[in-house]
Amino acid sequence: MNEKYMVFGYVRVSTDNQLENYSIDEQIDRLTAYCKAKGWVLVKIYTDGGFSGGNTNRPALRQMLEDMKKADINAVIVYKLDRLSRSQKDTLMLIEDEFLSNNVDFVSINENFDTSTPFGRAMIGILSVFAQLEKDQITERFTMGRIGRGKAGYFHGGGNSPYGYDYVNGELLVNEYEAMQIEEIFDLFITGKSMNAITKIMRGKYENRNWTATAVRNALKNRIYIGKVQFKGIQYDGKHTSIISPEQFKEVQHLLYSKERENRKTTAQKSPFRGGYLLSSFIYCSRCGARYSANHGYYKCYSRSKSSKKFITDPNCKNENWNIVELDTLVVETIRELIGNKEMIHQLTSKIKPNKDDFVDTKKVNARMESINKQLSKLIDLYQVGTLPMEILTSKVEALVQEKNMLLERQNVKEDKIHTAANFIDTLNTFETYFETFDLDAKRMLIATLIECIKIDGKNVEIKWRL
Repeated sequence: MNEKYMVFGYVRVSTDNQLENYSIDEQIDRLTAYCKAKGWVLVKIYTDGGFSGGNTNRPALRQMLEDMKKADINAVIVYKLDRLSRSQKDTLMLIEDEFLSNNVDFVSINENFDTSTPFGRAMIGILSVFAQLEKDQITERFTMGRIGRGKAGYFHGGGNSPYGYDYVNGELLVNEYEAMQIEEIFDLFITGKSMNAITKIMRGKYENRNWTATAVRNALKNRIYIGKVQFKGIQYDGKHTSIISPEQFKEVQHLLYSKERENRKTTAQKSPFRGGYLLSSFIYCSRCGARYSANHGYYKCYSRSKSSKKFITDPNCKNENWNIVELDTLVVETIRELIGNKEMIHQLTSKIKPNKDDFVDTKKVNARMESINKQLSKLIDLYQVGTLPMEILTSKVEALVQEKNMLLERQNVKEDKIHTAANFIDTLNTFETYFETFDLDAKRMLIATLIECIKIDGKNVEIKWRL
């Protein structure tokens, strides 16, 4: 390589790499030192911080690919292959369709790969297979772990424990004060009280929670209170203590859906626990703090509309009214956009994923995995010089990858945050598949699982996700 060999550098970290010594600074130092030793010109370094390697929808990567087509670049250099991608398909697509098709070589320092050589091109494909294998195994392991916890009776909501319980050391423990309120809600409903009446009673007696008709309804339908847990639509016997007897729960379900109960209501009372509009009870005024109500085709701040004196917080509030159809459409489309935006999902869920304090023996595990990486590099070197047959290379690499996965499994990972993120993603999948087929009540339930509240400030709409 001559002195004018021009290269771009690319570095990336994600939450997965909290288990590895691949910080942004360390990767940059390695790239800089390598280029200096080779006499290459490191034109620019592109950095994606906090982005998964499971897809190519990363801002710095996309910018580098654009710049690469305009600049006179000889190669792209990374510290390690999985910094580019953990997906076999994406790795090969980037190398073949983006780099090589534009006469740009690809170099990975850690694996000693250089696509300007036939061996380098062959080994890129081989190692990308194992990167994909490792990613698939980790995903499968987490899924199996959650299913196993469900079968064992453990709650999957993590820190978002249902009202009436505290989440302690991975288990649900009855909160006596909250459980008393749940019991009272069931008793009141059985005696014939409506959702709105129960809500009013609960608000008057208990100040620790702002009870709503939706919250009351959700409590009456939650099978967690009879000792059940659910994962991926399948119910299991929970390890936690029940608050409501199965007999009482069954009676409540019968009342909730009985034709007699529906027939004796007025039209306005058909479902007092159900909001008349998609976003009823979700919307708040950012200016005065009051709720928004739905009337005459618009969502309106209670303080401005003055439709209910008890909900007015600032009689001078002039916050904007929103057309019901327009705001419903905006929120639904925002959820749909989130479903297709893996970057945004990653940003939201990464806030609750485990950090370094959630693991034990981090230094020992890091040291061993670094050793495994070096062994992998040595194996590749042996293959390149022709002293190691492909079948032996494959078996040894598989063994090392399996050991690395076992090290990950031995981490004492606190699963609370993982489960919360997984449940949020599962709900997004349910929304994408079934939302249009649901009735209004079911749609509101689904939105309540994803969204904590919606705040209006003039023409600005802020959605607070339930994470």
